[in-house]
Amino acid sequence: MPPPGRYLTDRECHDLTALRTNANPTMAEHQSELAALRKAGYDPPPFWDDPYYPEDLQAAQRLVDYWYRMECAPSRTQ
Repeated sequence: MPPPGRYLTDRECHDLTALRTNANPTMAEHQSELAALRKAGYDPPPFWDDPYYPEDLQAAQRLVDYWYRMECAPSRTQ
């Protein structure tokens, strides 16, 4: 479970960071990304049976990206 007030767990933050920086992602990192996308409302049915693909995936990805920026990215100091 993520900490109170957060959507992403520390593990998801770690794995999403690795996916953004690693040339050779692991299956576990992909599973964390899928878990985050599901939290954002994406429920992947078979592709041939989803009239909203890829729009629903893209909407979930935007939400996960927002959560990532707010919860996982290191804070910037001035």
